[in-house]
Amino acid sequence: MTDIKIPGVGESVREAVLAQWLKNDGDYVRKGESLLVIETDKVSLEVSAESDGILHTLAPAGQALPIGAVVGTLSLERNAASPSVPVETISPAVASPLPARAAEKPADIPSADIPASSPRTPEAHTAAVLAEDFMIPSVRRLVEKTGVDVRGIVGTGPDGRITKGDVLLYLEAKPAPSAPPAMTAECTVAAPSISDEPIIRTPMTPIRRRIAERLVQAKQQTAMLTTFNEIDMTPVMALRQRFKEDFQKKHGVSLGFMSFFVRACVAALKDFPAINARIDGADILYHNYYHIGVAVGSPRGLVVPVIRHADRMGFADIEATIAHFVEKIKSGKLELSELEGGTFTISNGGVYGSLLSTPILNPPQSAILGMHKIEKRPVVVDDAIVIRSMMYVALSYDHRVVDGQGAVSCLKRIKECIEAPERLLMEI
Repeated sequence: MTDIKIPGVGESVREAVLAQWLKNDGDYVRKGESLLVIETDKVSLEVSAESDGILHTLAPAGQALPIGAVVGTLSLERNAASPSVPVETISPAVASPLPARAAEKPADIPSADIPASSPRTPEAHTAAVLAEDFMIPSVRRLVEKTGVDVRGIVGTGPDGRITKGDVLLYLEAKPAPSAPPAMTAECTVAAPSISDEPIIRTPMTPIRRRIAERLVQAKQQTAMLTTFNEIDMTPVMALRQRFKEDFQKKHGVSLGFMSFFVRACVAALKDFPAINARIDGADILYHNYYHIGVAVGSPRGLVVPVIRHADRMGFADIEATIAHFVEKIKSGKLELSELEGGTFTISNGGVYGSLLSTPILNPPQSAILGMHKIEKRPVVVDDAIVIRSMMYVALSYDHRVVDGQGAVSCLKRIKECIEAPERLLMEI
């Protein structure tokens, strides 16, 4: 018999939530098949079977468990009351990768609801399989309650599974029903009370709960302050336009703006080491390395993979690393180790259209840079009004570690490097 345990996913992680069982109790599974999904405050991971066997679940989905906790077993016997089932005698129906109940009609749906004259189409069968076997119970109940057609929903969970968030977003995106005909003077109806308004209550996911906790922690346990500036992006845009095709051909990756900002931030952090430091009890730890976190949006929330030793990387290395992270986030394969150890963070709200914002610190880091949308604006250059591509930038910092002068000067240094990108090449 093989125990199924909550795996260790990083030194700082002490517990994880068993978010979803991907197999049912009693299913026969093969070594390497995905059994369950666990969620931490930073990432969602699938746990695979370490051997062949029959699954016996010991913990329900949705429970927070310590690292190392046994949540199930894999054995060659169904249970103490059932005869042993050798691997060689397991029937194809049991060994099928789909749960056996996929072919059965759910007990809580009356047979009268399924007309005999209306055979299930392939599309309807696929939807039924998704609804009955590849959703956690809470999602299945929500689908049944709302009557939504799951064939129109694109799942963002592991292996394309449908989550509660997918169902709610689909319902929100549906067009509102047309207004009823105007009422006659003789007809009066009492106005509905507030309690009659439709409300859908759904629990926060473990990742969203942890994000909320960390944001509140950052606001309550730091002396956060933000300084602002604006950057003329015209020189960088011209340089990028000039060399982007050659860059793509040589390095096989696109030349974006993020590599310029990562290099500029590293140059500024070297000049102002307090920005790259953090508080540890009564001490300040100054990092002599530069691990730059880059915030990336995902269906499960914002994640911040870390570019390690960014000071040792060129433009192509930085762009390739970011592209690699994006692909792993899309496929749900990002590892927890790739999210830990950052000393400074860059967040680009401009990709969503943000003109200006105050980014919140990513504890225990002492500073974060917020980038925003590039917008053409009239500015004064050499006493003449010209049109330039401008970007507002914001540097939030922990005033306990960083003085205002240091923060303002650091942001000014970043501005100088972006407005004169040759500084990055000459390292001046």
